[in-house]
Amino acid sequence: MLSFADRVKGVVFGTAYGDAMGAVVEKMTYGQIKEKYGRVETTKTKWWKADWPETTRLGRMRGQGIVTDDTLMTLALMNVYCTERRHLDAYDMANEFVKEIAFRPRYIPEFGREALILDRLFYPEKHIFNRHVLANCEPREGGYGNMVNCGAAMYIAPVGIVNACNPKGAYDEAILFASGHQISYGLEAAGVMASCVAKAFEPGVTVHDVAETAVYYAKDGTKRAIYALCEKALLLQADRADRDKVVHALHEVMAVYSPMRDDVNRSIDKVGIPSNHYTPSRLFSIEELPLALAYMVLHDGDFLEAVKDGVSSGRDTDSIGVMIGAILGAMQGVRAIPSDEIAVLEEVNKQDMAGSCDRFTEAAAAIIQEDLELNNFRRKALEVL
Repeated sequence: MLSFADRVKGVVFGTAYGDAMGAVVEKMTYGQIKEKYGRVETTKTKWWKADWPETTRLGRMRGQGIVTDDTLMTLALMNVYCTERRHLDAYDMANEFVKEIAFRPRYIPEFGREALILDRLFYPEKHIFNRHVLANCEPREGGYGNMVNCGAAMYIAPVGIVNACNPKGAYDEAILFASGHQISYGLEAAGVMASCVAKAFEPGVTVHDVAETAVYYAKDGTKRAIYALCEKALLLQADRADRDKVVHALHEVMAVYSPMRDDVNRSIDKVGIPSNHYTPSRLFSIEELPLALAYMVLHDGDFLEAVKDGVSSGRDTDSIGVMIGAILGAMQGVRAIPSDEIAVLEEVNKQDMAGSCDRFTEAAAAIIQEDLELNNFRRKALEVL
Protein backbone atom coordinates (compact mmCIF):
# COMPACT_ATOMS: atom_id res chain seq x y z
CA MET A 1 0.00 0.00 0.00
CA LEU A 2 1.37 3.38 -1.01
CA SER A 3 1.49 6.01 1.68
CA PHE A 4 0.09 9.51 1.24
CA ALA A 5 3.65 10.86 1.41
CA ASP A 6 4.79 8.48 -1.36
CA ARG A 7 1.98 9.69 -3.58
CA VAL A 8 2.71 13.37 -2.88
CA LYS A 9 6.35 12.81 -3.83
CA GLY A 10 5.11 10.97 -6.91
CA VAL A 11 3.13 14.04 -7.97
CA VAL A 12 5.95 16.51 -7.35
CA PHE A 13 8.81 14.49 -8.80
CA GLY A 14 6.50 13.30 -11.60
CA THR A 15 5.82 16.95 -12.40
CA ALA A 16 9.53 17.78 -12.41
CA TYR A 17 10.44 14.68 -14.44
CA GLY A 18 7.82 15.34 -17.13
CA ASP A 19 8.80 19.01 -17.17
CA ALA A 20 12.52 18.37 -17.61
CA MET A 21 11.87 15.69 -20.24
CA GLY A 22 9.62 17.94 -22.29
CA ALA A 23 11.58 21.16 -21.82
CA VAL A 24 14.39 20.09 -24.15
CA VAL A 25 12.00 19.84 -27.12
CA GLU A 26 9.28 22.39 -26.31
CA LYS A 27 7.75 24.01 -29.42
CA MET A 28 9.40 21.55 -31.80
CA THR A 29 7.08 19.60 -34.07
CA TYR A 30 6.86 15.84 -33.85
CA GLY A 31 8.80 15.55 -37.10
CA GLN A 32 11.59 17.78 -35.82
CA ILE A 33 11.85 15.82 -32.57
CA LYS A 34 11.91 12.51 -34.44
CA GLU A 35 14.65 13.73 -36.77
CA LYS A 36 16.89 15.17 -34.01
CA TYR A 37 16.24 12.85 -31.06
CA GLY A 38 14.20 9.91 -32.23
CA ARG A 39 12.43 9.94 -28.86
CA VAL A 40 13.32 11.74 -25.65
CA GLU A 41 14.44 8.95 -23.32
CA THR A 42 15.99 10.72 -20.31
CA THR A 43 16.18 14.06 -18.54
CA LYS A 44 19.90 13.96 -19.31
CA THR A 45 19.30 15.24 -22.86
CA LYS A 46 20.77 18.28 -24.59
CA TRP A 47 18.38 21.15 -25.34
CA TRP A 48 17.83 21.81 -29.02
CA LYS A 49 18.74 25.49 -28.47
CA ALA A 50 21.74 24.84 -26.22
CA ASP A 51 24.30 25.97 -28.81
CA TRP A 52 22.40 29.12 -29.81
CA PRO A 53 23.84 32.52 -28.75
CA GLU A 54 22.78 33.48 -25.21
CA THR A 55 20.85 36.52 -26.45
CA THR A 56 18.87 34.36 -28.88
CA ARG A 57 17.83 31.94 -26.15
CA LEU A 58 17.04 34.88 -23.83
CA GLY A 59 19.70 33.97 -21.30
CA ARG A 60 18.09 30.64 -20.53
CA MET A 61 19.45 27.10 -20.52
CA ARG A 62 17.57 23.82 -20.52
CA GLY A 63 18.41 20.15 -20.79
CA GLN A 64 20.25 17.80 -18.43
CA GLY A 65 17.34 17.81 -15.97
CA ILE A 66 16.54 21.54 -15.82
CA VAL A 67 12.87 22.28 -15.09
CA THR A 68 10.76 25.24 -16.21
CA ASP A 69 8.13 27.50 -14.69
CA ASP A 70 5.66 24.57 -14.58
CA THR A 71 7.58 23.03 -11.69
CA LEU A 72 8.53 26.32 -10.04
CA MET A 73 4.90 27.46 -9.90
CA THR A 74 3.84 24.05 -8.56
CA LEU A 75 6.33 24.45 -5.72
CA ALA A 76 5.12 28.02 -5.16
CA LEU A 77 1.52 26.83 -4.79
CA MET A 78 2.67 24.18 -2.33
CA ASN A 79 4.26 26.96 -0.29
CA VAL A 80 0.96 28.84 -0.22
CA TYR A 81 -0.77 25.80 1.29
CA CYS A 82 2.01 25.47 3.84
CA THR A 83 1.49 29.11 4.84
CA GLU A 84 -2.31 29.23 4.84
CA ARG A 85 -3.03 25.61 5.90
CA ARG A 86 -6.56 25.69 4.46
CA HIS A 87 -8.39 25.53 1.16
CA LEU A 88 -7.77 28.39 -1.27
CA ASP A 89 -9.65 30.72 -3.59
CA ALA A 90 -8.92 33.65 -5.92
CA TYR A 91 -8.10 35.94 -3.01
CA ASP A 92 -5.18 33.67 -2.19
CA MET A 93 -4.04 33.96 -5.81
CA ALA A 94 -4.07 37.75 -5.36
CA ASN A 95 -2.26 37.63 -2.03
CA GLU A 96 0.09 34.84 -1.01
CA PHE A 97 0.60 33.32 -4.47
CA VAL A 98 1.58 36.71 -5.90
CA LYS A 99 4.09 37.08 -3.08
CA GLU A 100 5.59 33.69 -3.94
CA ILE A 101 6.07 34.41 -7.63
CA ALA A 102 6.78 38.15 -7.61
CA PHE A 103 8.42 39.12 -4.32
CA ARG A 104 10.34 36.11 -2.96
CA PRO A 105 13.53 35.28 -4.90
CA ARG A 106 14.57 31.67 -5.39
CA TYR A 107 17.03 29.80 -7.55
CA ILE A 108 15.80 29.74 -11.16
CA PRO A 109 17.43 26.73 -12.87
CA GLU A 110 17.06 28.07 -16.41
CA PHE A 111 18.95 31.23 -15.39
CA GLY A 112 21.48 29.46 -13.21
CA ARG A 113 21.03 32.13 -10.54
CA GLU A 114 18.61 33.49 -7.97
CA ALA A 115 15.77 35.61 -9.33
CA LEU A 116 12.01 36.02 -9.06
CA ILE A 117 9.80 33.37 -10.63
CA LEU A 118 8.06 36.32 -12.31
CA ASP A 119 11.25 37.07 -14.24
CA ARG A 120 10.97 33.66 -15.87
CA LEU A 121 7.23 33.57 -16.57
CA PHE A 122 5.55 33.75 -19.96
CA TYR A 123 3.21 36.69 -20.52
CA PRO A 124 -0.05 34.87 -19.63
CA GLU A 125 1.46 34.01 -16.25
CA LYS A 126 2.82 37.54 -15.76
CA HIS A 127 -0.85 38.49 -16.14
CA ILE A 128 -1.27 37.40 -12.50
CA PHE A 129 1.03 40.21 -11.37
CA ASN A 130 -0.42 42.77 -13.77
CA ARG A 131 -4.01 42.15 -12.72
CA HIS A 132 -3.66 41.67 -8.99
CA VAL A 133 -0.78 44.00 -8.12
CA LEU A 134 -0.82 46.70 -10.78
CA ALA A 135 -4.53 46.79 -11.69
CA ASN A 136 -5.71 45.84 -8.17
CA CYS A 137 -8.63 43.96 -9.73
CA GLU A 138 -11.36 42.08 -7.93
CA PRO A 139 -9.53 38.77 -7.40
CA ARG A 140 -12.18 36.58 -9.01
CA GLU A 141 -11.83 38.66 -12.18
CA GLY A 142 -8.07 38.24 -12.40
CA GLY A 143 -8.25 35.99 -15.43
CA TYR A 144 -10.21 38.48 -17.52
CA GLY A 145 -8.44 39.52 -20.70
CA ASN A 146 -5.74 36.86 -20.46
CA MET A 147 -4.47 34.69 -23.30
CA VAL A 148 -6.29 31.36 -22.86
CA ASN A 149 -3.64 28.67 -22.38
CA CYS A 150 -2.60 25.80 -20.10
CA GLY A 151 -0.82 28.15 -17.66
CA ALA A 152 -3.11 27.43 -14.71
CA ALA A 153 -3.51 23.71 -15.38
CA MET A 154 0.25 23.17 -15.47
CA TYR A 155 0.78 24.02 -11.76
CA ILE A 156 -2.62 23.11 -10.26
CA ALA A 157 -1.73 19.58 -9.05
CA PRO A 158 -1.33 20.63 -5.37
CA VAL A 159 -5.06 21.45 -5.33
CA GLY A 160 -5.71 17.84 -6.27
CA ILE A 161 -3.48 16.67 -3.45
CA VAL A 162 -5.26 18.62 -0.70
CA ASN A 163 -8.52 17.17 -2.06
CA ALA A 164 -7.14 13.63 -2.41
CA CYS A 165 -9.92 11.12 -3.25
CA ASN A 166 -12.38 14.01 -3.66
CA PRO A 167 -12.31 14.97 -7.35
CA LYS A 168 -15.34 17.27 -7.10
CA GLY A 169 -13.74 19.19 -4.24
CA ALA A 170 -10.53 19.47 -6.29
CA TYR A 171 -12.41 20.68 -9.37
CA ASP A 172 -14.34 23.30 -7.42
CA GLU A 173 -11.31 24.60 -5.53
CA ALA A 174 -9.16 24.76 -8.66
CA ILE A 175 -11.82 26.79 -10.46
CA LEU A 176 -12.12 29.16 -7.49
CA PHE A 177 -8.36 29.63 -7.19
CA ALA A 178 -7.42 29.71 -10.88
CA SER A 179 -10.17 32.21 -11.75
CA GLY A 180 -7.60 34.72 -10.53
CA HIS A 181 -5.39 33.69 -13.48
CA GLN A 182 -7.34 32.12 -16.33
CA ILE A 183 -10.69 32.14 -18.14
CA SER A 184 -12.68 29.94 -20.51
CA TYR A 185 -11.15 26.58 -21.44
CA GLY A 186 -7.86 27.53 -19.77
CA LEU A 187 -9.69 27.77 -16.45
CA GLU A 188 -11.72 24.66 -17.21
CA ALA A 189 -8.55 22.64 -17.79
CA ALA A 190 -7.23 23.65 -14.38
CA GLY A 191 -10.36 22.32 -12.70
CA VAL A 192 -10.28 19.06 -14.63
CA MET A 193 -6.55 18.55 -14.06
CA ALA A 194 -7.01 18.97 -10.30
CA SER A 195 -9.90 16.49 -10.32
CA CYS A 196 -7.71 13.95 -12.13
CA VAL A 197 -4.95 14.25 -9.51
CA ALA A 198 -7.47 13.88 -6.69
CA LYS A 199 -8.99 10.80 -8.33
CA ALA A 200 -5.52 9.31 -8.85
CA PHE A 201 -5.04 9.15 -5.05
CA GLU A 202 -7.77 6.51 -4.71
CA PRO A 203 -6.31 3.04 -4.00
CA GLY A 204 -6.69 0.71 -6.97
CA VAL A 205 -7.68 3.47 -9.40
CA THR A 206 -6.93 2.91 -13.10
CA VAL A 207 -6.15 5.35 -15.89
CA HIS A 208 -9.58 4.60 -17.30
CA ASP A 209 -11.14 5.69 -14.00
CA VAL A 210 -9.14 8.92 -14.17
CA ALA A 211 -10.17 9.55 -17.78
CA GLU A 212 -13.83 8.92 -16.91
CA THR A 213 -13.53 11.38 -14.03
CA ALA A 214 -12.07 13.98 -16.38
CA VAL A 215 -14.95 13.54 -18.83
CA TYR A 216 -17.49 13.65 -16.01
CA TYR A 217 -16.36 17.00 -14.63
CA ALA A 218 -15.22 18.69 -17.83
CA LYS A 219 -17.47 21.09 -19.71
CA ASP A 220 -17.94 22.06 -23.34
CA GLY A 221 -14.97 21.68 -25.69
CA THR A 222 -12.74 20.36 -22.93
CA LYS A 223 -15.14 17.49 -22.28
CA ARG A 224 -15.46 16.63 -25.95
CA ALA A 225 -11.72 16.82 -26.58
CA ILE A 226 -10.84 14.55 -23.65
CA TYR A 227 -13.48 12.01 -24.63
CA ALA A 228 -12.46 12.00 -28.30
CA LEU A 229 -8.71 11.77 -27.60
CA CYS A 230 -9.05 8.98 -25.03
CA GLU A 231 -11.43 7.05 -27.28
CA LYS A 232 -8.92 7.31 -30.13
CA ALA A 233 -6.10 6.26 -27.79
CA LEU A 234 -8.00 3.09 -26.88
CA LEU A 235 -8.35 2.22 -30.56
CA LEU A 236 -4.63 2.82 -31.09
CA GLN A 237 -3.38 0.62 -28.26
CA ALA A 238 -2.55 -2.28 -30.57
CA ASP A 239 -0.50 0.08 -32.76
CA ARG A 240 1.18 2.13 -30.02
CA ALA A 241 4.65 1.11 -31.23
CA ASP A 242 3.88 2.93 -34.49
CA ARG A 243 4.55 6.43 -33.15
CA ASP A 244 3.99 8.11 -36.53
CA LYS A 245 0.50 6.66 -36.75
CA VAL A 246 -0.32 7.52 -33.12
CA VAL A 247 0.83 11.12 -33.27
CA HIS A 248 -0.88 11.78 -36.60
CA ALA A 249 -4.15 10.27 -35.38
CA LEU A 250 -4.19 12.10 -32.03
CA HIS A 251 -3.24 15.44 -33.59
CA GLU A 252 -5.98 15.09 -36.20
CA VAL A 253 -8.58 14.56 -33.47
CA MET A 254 -7.17 17.44 -31.41
CA ALA A 255 -7.35 19.78 -34.40
CA VAL A 256 -11.15 19.84 -34.06
CA TYR A 257 -10.80 21.48 -30.63
CA SER A 258 -7.55 23.44 -31.07
CA PRO A 259 -6.92 25.04 -34.47
CA MET A 260 -3.23 25.86 -33.95
CA ARG A 261 -1.75 22.54 -35.03
CA ASP A 262 2.03 23.10 -35.24
CA ASP A 263 1.63 26.89 -35.49
CA VAL A 264 2.76 27.54 -31.90
CA ASN A 265 5.55 30.07 -32.42
CA ARG A 266 5.02 33.82 -32.55
CA SER A 267 6.80 36.04 -35.06
CA ILE A 268 6.61 39.55 -36.45
CA ASP A 269 4.83 38.47 -39.60
CA LYS A 270 1.81 37.29 -37.54
CA VAL A 271 1.26 40.66 -35.84
CA GLY A 272 -2.13 42.14 -36.73
CA ILE A 273 -3.35 38.98 -38.44
CA PRO A 274 -6.75 37.99 -37.00
CA SER A 275 -6.86 34.59 -35.31
CA ASN A 276 -8.98 32.64 -32.86
CA HIS A 277 -5.90 31.05 -31.28
CA TYR A 278 -5.87 31.43 -27.49
CA THR A 279 -9.19 33.31 -27.41
CA PRO A 280 -12.16 32.37 -25.18
CA SER A 281 -14.45 29.72 -26.64
CA ARG A 282 -16.94 27.12 -25.46
CA LEU A 283 -15.93 24.90 -28.37
CA PHE A 284 -12.16 24.78 -27.88
CA SER A 285 -9.82 23.05 -25.47
CA ILE A 286 -6.18 23.37 -24.54
CA GLU A 287 -4.14 20.60 -26.15
CA GLU A 288 -1.99 19.52 -23.23
CA LEU A 289 -4.48 17.83 -20.88
CA PRO A 290 -6.42 15.81 -23.50
CA LEU A 291 -3.12 14.65 -25.03
CA ALA A 292 -1.68 13.79 -21.62
CA LEU A 293 -4.71 11.68 -20.77
CA ALA A 294 -4.62 10.07 -24.21
CA TYR A 295 -1.01 8.96 -23.78
CA MET A 296 -1.83 7.59 -20.33
CA VAL A 297 -4.67 5.55 -21.84
CA LEU A 298 -2.57 4.52 -24.85
CA HIS A 299 0.08 2.99 -22.57
CA ASP A 300 -2.43 1.76 -19.96
CA GLY A 301 -0.72 3.68 -17.16
CA ASP A 302 2.90 2.80 -17.97
CA PHE A 303 4.55 5.87 -16.42
CA LEU A 304 7.79 5.99 -18.40
CA GLU A 305 6.31 5.07 -21.77
CA ALA A 306 3.48 7.58 -21.42
CA VAL A 307 5.86 10.41 -20.52
CA LYS A 308 8.42 9.57 -23.19
CA ASP A 309 5.85 9.31 -25.98
CA GLY A 310 3.90 12.30 -24.69
CA VAL A 311 6.85 14.69 -24.59
CA SER A 312 8.11 13.40 -27.94
CA SER A 313 4.81 14.19 -29.70
CA GLY A 314 5.66 17.87 -30.19
CA ARG A 315 4.35 21.35 -29.38
CA ASP A 316 3.90 22.24 -25.68
CA THR A 317 5.85 19.20 -24.62
CA ASP A 318 6.90 20.22 -21.10
CA SER A 319 3.31 20.78 -19.96
CA ILE A 320 2.16 17.51 -21.54
CA GLY A 321 4.91 15.76 -19.58
CA VAL A 322 4.00 17.60 -16.39
CA MET A 323 0.37 16.50 -16.54
CA ILE A 324 1.21 12.87 -17.28
CA GLY A 325 3.86 12.85 -14.55
CA ALA A 326 1.63 14.44 -11.91
CA ILE A 327 -1.37 12.15 -12.47
CA LEU A 328 0.55 8.89 -12.81
CA GLY A 329 2.84 9.97 -9.97
CA ALA A 330 -0.22 10.27 -7.74
CA MET A 331 -1.38 6.80 -8.81
CA GLN A 332 1.95 4.98 -8.55
CA GLY A 333 3.99 7.01 -6.09
CA VAL A 334 7.56 8.20 -6.31
CA ARG A 335 8.85 4.70 -7.07
CA ALA A 336 7.52 5.09 -10.63
CA ILE A 337 10.33 7.57 -11.33
CA PRO A 338 13.87 6.18 -11.73
CA SER A 339 16.02 7.09 -8.72
CA ASP A 340 18.88 8.31 -10.90
CA GLU A 341 16.52 10.75 -12.62
CA ILE A 342 15.33 12.04 -9.25
CA ALA A 343 18.93 12.57 -8.21
CA VAL A 344 19.58 14.63 -11.35
CA LEU A 345 16.43 16.71 -10.79
CA GLU A 346 17.43 17.52 -7.21
CA GLU A 347 21.08 18.28 -8.00
CA VAL A 348 20.58 20.44 -11.08
CA ASN A 349 17.55 22.44 -9.99
CA LYS A 350 18.55 23.18 -6.38
CA GLN A 351 14.93 23.30 -5.19
CA ASP A 352 15.07 20.76 -2.32
CA MET A 353 11.95 19.14 -3.73
CA ALA A 354 12.10 16.32 -1.19
CA GLY A 355 12.04 18.84 1.66
CA SER A 356 9.19 20.75 0.01
CA CYS A 357 7.27 17.47 -0.29
CA ASP A 358 7.72 16.74 3.42
CA ARG A 359 6.46 20.17 4.48
CA PHE A 360 3.56 20.13 2.04
CA THR A 361 2.57 16.56 2.96
CA GLU A 362 2.16 17.61 6.60
CA ALA A 363 0.12 20.69 5.66
CA ALA A 364 -2.06 18.80 3.17
CA ALA A 365 -2.71 15.99 5.65
CA ALA A 366 -3.81 18.56 8.24
CA ILE A 367 -6.22 20.16 5.76
CA ILE A 368 -7.68 16.77 4.83
CA GLN A 369 -8.02 15.77 8.48
CA GLU A 370 -9.92 18.98 9.21
CA ASP A 371 -12.25 18.21 6.30
CA LEU A 372 -12.90 14.71 7.64
CA GLU A 373 -13.66 16.05 11.11
CA LEU A 374 -16.02 18.66 9.68
CA ASN A 375 -17.80 16.02 7.60
CA ASN A 376 -18.17 13.82 10.66
CA PHE A 377 -19.59 16.75 12.61
CA ARG A 378 -22.09 17.47 9.84
CA ARG A 379 -23.08 13.80 9.66
CA LYS A 380 -23.77 13.72 13.42
CA ALA A 381 -25.64 17.03 13.26
CA LEU A 382 -27.87 15.73 10.47
CA GLU A 383 -28.63 12.58 12.47
CA VAL A 384 -30.09 14.78 15.18
CA LEU A 385 -32.37 16.68 12.82
